[in-house]
Amino acid sequence: DNDEILMGGQLMKRLLQGVAIAALATGMATTMASAQDYKIGVSNTVQGNGWREEMICAIKAQAASSGEVASLNIAHRNTDAAGQLEDIRNLIEAGVDAIVVNPANPEGINSAIAEATERGIVVVAVDQAVTEESAYVVSNNQEEYAYLGAKWLFEQLGGEGDVVYMRGAAGASADDDRDKGFKRALEEYPDINVVHEVFTGWQQDQAKQQILDFLATGIPIDGVWTSGIDNVIVDAFVESDVPLVPIVGADNAGFVGQLASVEGLKGAAVTNPGSIGAAGVTLALQILKGDKPDDRIVLVEPSIWANTDDAGKANIASAQNPNLDPEWPVSVSIPNWTTYTMDEIIACKGPGE
Repeated sequence: DNDEILMGGQLMKRLLQGVAIAALATGMATTMASAQDYKIGVSNTVQGNGWREEMICAIKAQAASSGEVASLNIAHRNTDAAGQLEDIRNLIEAGVDAIVVNPANPEGINSAIAEATERGIVVVAVDQAVTEESAYVVSNNQEEYAYLGAKWLFEQLGGEGDVVYMRGAAGASADDDRDKGFKRALEEYPDINVVHEVFTGWQQDQAKQQILDFLATGIPIDGVWTSGIDNVIVDAFVESDVPLVPIVGADNAGFVGQLASVEGLKGAAVTNPGSIGAAGVTLALQILKGDKPDDRIVLVEPSIWANTDDAGKANIASAQNPNLDPEWPVSVSIPNWTTYTMDEIIACKGPGE
């Protein structure tokens, strides 16, 4: 009888162990399933710009690489703050868990952001800041971007001369921040004169026509600062048969290639990775899982690569990549923020694509 009781007890113990293991496996499966279940919305207001296209591809690649995003809902079109308000509200109604947004301007979409966060949706602004306190911001340091490039340019001119100032989009917070950085450098070099200032809208064709029109006036200039629309400016000088002047741009593949190959060109590229969009995905996922950053605003600091010094030449040489679109920044990843490969961002495929 004692043997039967012992055997029965061992059988019950094994049954209970089996139930526990099954429950643990079910719990793990449920956790894994929920981790795959995030839906992320994306709102972007500039289309046809290489930087923004890379940003969208980085968002897709990071969402797929994370293994935690079930789907992306992307509103990607040319519009203003009013159109973006509509897009964000549509994303809210679509039931997304987080929204990654490149804002049209700092205040214009605050009401929609507040509506999203009140409903428990995480909102991360990338590239440009918003003033709505419930949103997080992860951005390239735009003021420092402009300051680094302008200071290099003014030093190249020996602290005096006439320059063309080619800005981004009027009203965009990134442009406002860059204007602060540019003017901070101007204060340090009072003998630099801005003889022509234009808003390019960050559009290649528009910027090229603007500089072609200016060069046609015959007004002499000593340098050009651009807000990242750069390779077409070099092309315009070459096509107009006008002597090259020092030119500042971003780390776009086309411009970085020109810095290594165009004879007589002195220039500098300031890093401004479009992959900041992927950093927005990473931050959103961290927050969704309860890991909030200490500060609401996280900045990625830029560096400058000039083809006038050995360190810059080395960076320019190592960054050459014929597989990239000329308008894409060569800095396609950001340490600690992105996990995809070069091939994955170029493929531009999100979860399920």
